Amino acid sequence: TLREIEEDIEDPSTELHEMCREAVALAVKDEAWLTRLGIPRAHWDLIAQSWTHNEPELYGRMDLAYDGSGPAKLLEYNADTPTALYESASFQWLWFEQQQEAGVLGPETDQFNGIHEALVERWAEICQPGETVHFAGDPDNPEDYATVETLAWAAREADLGAQFTPLAQIGLTDEGQFADDQSRVIGTLFKLYPWEDMLRDEFAPHLQSSQTRFIEPPWKAILSNKGLLPLLWQMFPGHPNLLPAFFLEDVAEALTGGAPAPAVAAAFDAARDDLARGHVLKPIFSREGAGVSIWENGQEVAQTQDDSYSHHPMIVQGLATLPDFGGFHPVLGAWIIGRSCQGLGLREDRSRITHNLSRFKPHFIEG
Repeated sequence: TLREIEEDIEDPSTELHEMCREAVALAVKDEAWLTRLGIPRAHWDLIAQSWTHNEPELYGRMDLAYDGSGPAKLLEYNADTPTALYESASFQWLWFEQQQEAGVLGPETDQFNGIHEALVERWAEICQPGETVHFAGDPDNPEDYATVETLAWAAREADLGAQFTPLAQIGLTDEGQFADDQSRVIGTLFKLYPWEDMLRDEFAPHLQSSQTRFIEPPWKAILSNKGLLPLLWQMFPGHPNLLPAFFLEDVAEALTGGAPAPAVAAAFDAARDDLARGHVLKPIFSREGAGVSIWENGQEVAQTQDDSYSHHPMIVQGLATLPDFGGFHPVLGAWIIGRSCQGLGLREDRSRITHNLSRFKPHFIEG
């Protein structure tokens, strides 16, 4: 319903993004948090300067658990390289129009989907008229290419130049600038390449000296990281749209009846009963549910077979049980464009942990 969209999804997601910005402002000044978030020390200045210079963000996707009966809960925030953008911005709108034309949906129905229009407006806000933006991704990955082209389409509508270049073909000029596969210097780069990898890439020492402007900006490395969730819980304990979250090393013994680390003792004790009933373990870096496990009453009840991220530090997060619709468990993707929520996409999986082969499900608003 429209009330659910506006009051339970749109407004809370916009508020959550502002809370995330507050978290960045705290973390960039706190070496302990930068360390816990896995930001390499060599790039702390890059992250801090990006934030200090107010480099603007473009987009992100908040994954929410919501069953219509209570506040939506933030599961995680893919603030750097979210996919399912093409499906959310374009495909489901086409589906909606076709369903109305076929008479399946009435003329009073609607869809929460201003994603494309908001992207066009945001590109115009953050770039100069006629500016050329290089878009880098993996041309052999259909999902990645569709995401990049969706963003480039919006950039072109904003009267910007949009040049695709394969991510693997980006190199350095003799002057230390990044260049594309045609040896053209890259001034502004949208990259579908996560910051946690970029900061460890062989080209990482040149990120700052290259003078390339990156979209998303470097400070998004603080948000594209599940260590954000304990940081948010520390800053906003008990917020209705957050789940209790801690670093596993702080509470591992407490989960089996022992004592938590002193710094989180009060917060953990307040959440102890909820976490005992159910919690989730997640690596601070992971994609598509890799390394995630669900625990209920002290027993592991679901896990992924992909442990490729499990060597990273882990967090513990309270369990928000996803609803069950015909054996599928939907996760809401609230799209943040700029600094506000502009649309919604749903993914659903037979597993309780959403994987990379989950289904995309279009939605409509009841009239």
